[in-house]
Amino acid sequence: MRAQPGRVLVRQGKGGKDRLVPLAPEMLADLRRFWRRHRHPRWLFPALGSQWKAGKEPLAVRARTATGPLSASAVQNAFRLALAGSGIAKAATPHTLRHSYATHLLEEGVSIRLISQYLGHASLEVTLIYTHLSAVSEGQAVEALRRLYRQSTDFAKQPG
Repeated sequence: MRAQPGRVLVRQGKGGKDRLVPLAPEMLADLRRFWRRHRHPRWLFPALGSQWKAGKEPLAVRARTATGPLSASAVQNAFRLALAGSGIAKAATPHTLRHSYATHLLEEGVSIRLISQYLGHASLEVTLIYTHLSAVSEGQAVEALRRLYRQSTDFAKQPG
């Protein structure tokens, strides 16, 4: 699998699967700016090690020479700090972002098949369970039914 313009190649993501995931051009630009700070030859998010504050080298140098990617526990800790700083009182984990990603794409009208592919699910049924019906998407369904009903009643009222 090769990277494509406007997509990021996720290697060994959830379930140990590789997948191409589309990105907004602005997000891709931000990620490129971030990478330019350290220019690690392999990882976008390299590990800084457990004693990163005590190191004498600049963080960019330590990141450039890292021997591994950012660990799951480092991501979890960063997420906890960001959640606490956000003022959001809901319980959440990095995995919550995966659910949010799927739900928001679904609410924006992206096909469930594409969402399933982006998440790396082997079957559509898993994605259907994974996403939940939200008030917004139900509201969209009601509005769509309203439009269809109006169209059908307008059609029925036409002469001839």
